[in-house]
Amino acid sequence: MKRNLPALIVLVGLTGVLMGCTSMKPQDFSNDTPTFDLFEYFQGQTQAWGLFEDRFGTVRRQFHVAITGTIEGDEIVLDERFVYNDGEKDQRIWTIRRTGDNLYEGRADDVIGVAQGVAAGNALNWRYDLDLQVGDTTYKVHFNDWMFLQEGGVMINRARVSKWGLEIGQVTLFFLKPANDA
Repeated sequence: MKRNLPALIVLVGLTGVLMGCTSMKPQDFSNDTPTFDLFEYFQGQTQAWGLFEDRFGTVRRQFHVAITGTIEGDEIVLDERFVYNDGEKDQRIWTIRRTGDNLYEGRADDVIGVAQGVAAGNALNWRYDLDLQVGDTTYKVHFNDWMFLQEGGVMINRARVSKWGLEIGQVTLFFLKPANDA
């Protein structure tokens, strides 16, 4: 049994990685309502509250985001202002373009290349690589980001964050449109 221990460890590790994979597709939600339109939802003011959990489920950071969405031609610019529970502030400005029916691509200064988004029904899936600043170090990480629009202008966002194909944490956000913008 001792000599099979390394093979068992590899098998258990691969099982864990495969169980973390998902076959979920935006089209799985094509009949779900309310229908999510990224431009319509984010135009104007939006608020969000979120947290980051490491791969062990420990909450490492909590934050609030104030978002201003401005449509400019065939693009929407999202100005995201973050305030973390430790007082740190940050800003990300997304420029998002509709590239087809329910297809989007987005750019931001810390996004590597182009983010790709696909929407169907009440869901949107974003996939992108990001230069994540942690202290004085920058890490290239991958986001598999899912947004689900709910009644009343509420949106639930769950993003899996990975490096080298291994999940390092999850971000959970709840978005809310003010009553006059919903």
